[in-house]
Amino acid sequence: MSTATATSPTSSSTASDDVVLSIENLKTHFFTEEGQIPAVDGVSLKLKRGKVLAIVGESGCGKSVTSYSILRLIRSPGKIMDGKILFHSERRGETVDIAALDEKSDTLYQIRGGNISMIFQEPMTALSPVHTVGNQICEAILLHQNVTKEEARQKAIDMLISVGIPQPEERIDQYPHEMSGGMRQRVVIAMALVCDPEILIADEPTTALDVTLQAQILKLMRELQEKRNCSVVFITHDLGVVAQMADEVAVMYLGRVVETGSVRDILKNPAHPYTLSLLHSIPRNETLGGRLPTIKGSVPSLTQIPKGCPFHPRCPFAVPGKCDVGGPPDLLQWKEDRQAACVRLDEIHGNGKPTLQVEGGVDVTQSIKEEKVLLQVRNLCKHFPIYTKGLIRKQKGVLKAVDNVSFDLLRGETLGLVGESGSGKTTCARTILRALSATSGEAIFRSDLQNRDIDLTKLERKELKPLRKEMQMIFQDPFSSLNPRMTVGDIVAEPLVIHKLASGSTLEDMVVEMLKKVGLKPEHRQRYPHAFSGGQRQRIGIARALIMQPSLVVADEAVSALDVSVQAQVINLLADLQIEFGLTYLFVAHDLSVVRHICDRVAVMQGGKLVEFAESEALFENPQHPYTQKLLTAVPSLDPDERSW
Repeated sequence: MSTATATSPTSSSTASDDVVLSIENLKTHFFTEEGQIPAVDGVSLKLKRGKVLAIVGESGCGKSVTSYSILRLIRSPGKIMDGKILFHSERRGETVDIAALDEKSDTLYQIRGGNISMIFQEPMTALSPVHTVGNQICEAILLHQNVTKEEARQKAIDMLISVGIPQPEERIDQYPHEMSGGMRQRVVIAMALVCDPEILIADEPTTALDVTLQAQILKLMRELQEKRNCSVVFITHDLGVVAQMADEVAVMYLGRVVETGSVRDILKNPAHPYTLSLLHSIPRNETLGGRLPTIKGSVPSLTQIPKGCPFHPRCPFAVPGKCDVGGPPDLLQWKEDRQAACVRLDEIHGNGKPTLQVEGGVDVTQSIKEEKVLLQVRNLCKHFPIYTKGLIRKQKGVLKAVDNVSFDLLRGETLGLVGESGSGKTTCARTILRALSATSGEAIFRSDLQNRDIDLTKLERKELKPLRKEMQMIFQDPFSSLNPRMTVGDIVAEPLVIHKLASGSTLEDMVVEMLKKVGLKPEHRQRYPHAFSGGQRQRIGIARALIMQPSLVVADEAVSALDVSVQAQVINLLADLQIEFGLTYLFVAHDLSVVRHICDRVAVMQGGKLVEFAESEALFENPQHPYTQKLLTAVPSLDPDERSW
């Protein structure tokens, strides 16, 4: 770190009494073979005591690096180059510049975990698989508090009770893999709060959780935050969560803060064109069945930051000669408690609330649904045996993951399959495609290539291979589903090679054409998956699934972990391709706003059973089953004045 701007790590507090954390001109850079990458480039923020500050923006904009910098968790090849991180601690009775502390100082160890703690994005990664959850919580207590092991264990049990874990005396001795995703997330929250920190940093704590579990976790965090008067830095790309949780919002783009303000001002009257574009990308009632507004292009590489305003190549309001010259604009005061980094704010907002135009494409409001059944599922069951623990394992029961499910899927339609985690929706989809063998029931598929109805559940493996041309899957996590040792061209071409459908120049031409259709460039075929963003990797997965022009595509949480801007692009792409190729989608998802936008009909699953099945609009306007009503109630509102808790 630069010593030119470093100040004494401790001094008397000079901050306002209501500010607990002041970040001043923070710069965190990474040194790579491609050059010096300014992941955080001059960020200044203030966190008020007892308040929630949300940091939002697309992937790659510096949100998580900012949070890791606060706790000094940046490791080589990264380095904090400049700036101050002033922690105004009431408990310590002093102000500490965390950025100036020695990496091995006792003060940093005491602050990290004791005064400032963090909830990490993925609980299975944050928790050790070889230690019980109790040992991991107790470790944090013993490290920062002068208590005995017995006292630490009791504190851990009390904390598990506080975060709503049932039977805490038994759960404390369990390992992470023995718990559900929601319970693991609660354990991570317990570990972060057990030392009663003054500041809590939450990095995407509810990403990929279903709506009801997300609502439970967010309600829990809000209650604990208010009860303990804890200040929170909340990092997320879900603007509905921001509306429910945040008091103030900072919007980041390419390592810089481009807008700050109260949650109400930011969501109801966004100033910066980037904030405006993010909010317009969210599915709403007025966009149902139509195209979603999108932000053109993608976040540029930090090694090639545009001149002038970094957002100008994607900005619908950019003016040549004004927005693309000089350095990035400073964050300036706009109106009362608003700050924004845009030189055209007064011009953009001069004639009232600005609007964005939707990018062109096919008319997705036209229906291609035919009243012909492509897939007929009847009494489908998938049961898993449950065994006793120990050296000699005996079956003690069965888990009915899919229990007597029946529905029809029409040609050209998009059928949404929704429910909480563990409801059986993914197992049902995988059983239909024969990734899993059915326990009983039928899945009758109308094969166009063989011109007959085929019960997929009865086929041998060698009989399934020809049908794979007509049935494909888009996986939830594109990075884990793409071979890191294969180029993108080879990944997309692989289905054609396996089925011997093309070779040589014909194969090359088909791959190039498909990459173009999903919005990728022909030269991308020479790169490897790690060189792409999350949205681009999802497009690669879509290209691989559609290269053989299947009639049935199962999309398993295909947009759940994407930023709202990238999500809008992928949703529009799926709609375009459905029209062009006459595709039928089985859309597995937990984001009900996306389901409402893209699906013709919706099937709701609970505990392995189908509890409601209806036309999309009818289901959302007038849900009949109590479970469906519960799911819809848990969807976070984008209006900060309509908080659910």
